[in-house]
Amino acid sequence: MTRWTETALVFALALVVAWLAFMVIQRVALRVVAHNGGFWRPLLARTRGAVQLALIIVAVSVASNAVPLPWPETALLRHLLLLAFIACVTMMFRAALDIWMALHLRRFRLDVEDNLIARKHVTQTRILHRVGDVLIFAIGLSAALMTIDGVRQYGVSLLASAGAAGIVVGLALQPVLRNLLAGIQLALTQPIRIDDAVIVEGEWGNVEEITATYVVVRIWDKRRLIVPLNYFMETPFQNWTRSDATLIGVVMLYVDYDVSIPDLRAEAERIVRASPLWNGETFVLQVTDFRESVVEVRVLASARNAGRAFDLRCEIRERLLAYLQSEQKAALPRTRATVETEKAPAFLQADG
Repeated sequence: MTRWTETALVFALALVVAWLAFMVIQRVALRVVAHNGGFWRPLLARTRGAVQLALIIVAVSVASNAVPLPWPETALLRHLLLLAFIACVTMMFRAALDIWMALHLRRFRLDVEDNLIARKHVTQTRILHRVGDVLIFAIGLSAALMTIDGVRQYGVSLLASAGAAGIVVGLALQPVLRNLLAGIQLALTQPIRIDDAVIVEGEWGNVEEITATYVVVRIWDKRRLIVPLNYFMETPFQNWTRSDATLIGVVMLYVDYDVSIPDLRAEAERIVRASPLWNGETFVLQVTDFRESVVEVRVLASARNAGRAFDLRCEIRERLLAYLQSEQKAALPRTRATVETEKAPAFLQADG
């Protein structure tokens, strides 16, 4: 048996040992967390690749010390092990970031009605998670490339140069860096959160997803509006749920001057108080303007969120219209006209 055959068998045996060790560790870990798998099972799934790679590195390192190799092969193997170690550390950091995110978000639920605090933490955590994931990957890739002499020298010369190539690269990376910084700023200041009701570019919808470069807004008719992340840091927009989801709905009525405001106010109050959409806080009926032929009446009623406020406004309109048609027909808008009959001449009146 030749020396290379023995070396290959030793390394193959090391890989088999690493695989068997991983299977044993996995089975033992699954039995340990069998009664508490809510968090630990996902933890094992996220660290599966990193543990496998770590065992392979250890096994190959032990095998390389047991088998004498020429210097070129030894140097290549050590370089490969170094790259594998950097990849393993990168995977572990990313797994730790995922675990931190999952552990942090377990305390918050978005499927409850009062989810303001949950939306705040979910938005902040997801943005920081994406930014951190990109940074970890970038650092790991940079560390791996710096172990190669040619790439390291090229990178150093590129960073040291101030020529046209550096300018082009800087301009090319400007949108990426702007979105990255905007993501960090958005996570800290939180002008928007997941499930916020916003008006962007004249469209009303809810924030569905926030990525590292863009925001997905789910429009009320199920369309999706894709907006760059830095848009929310540079352009004014409306956020209806910034600090509280409660909104005041507005209903405008235009009625005739014969309307009875006390009776209309009593009926509107009865409608609002009987509605399950009203949150019990705000109700007002006021005459806000006089027009040439109608009276402008404004009804204010509050609801717990934007959707319920919209439905409450529609309900108030429908029921007040039915009330006016049945109880105050004279209050419906109408156009008045005075018709004057022209008098006949005196001589015609005498002949008549």
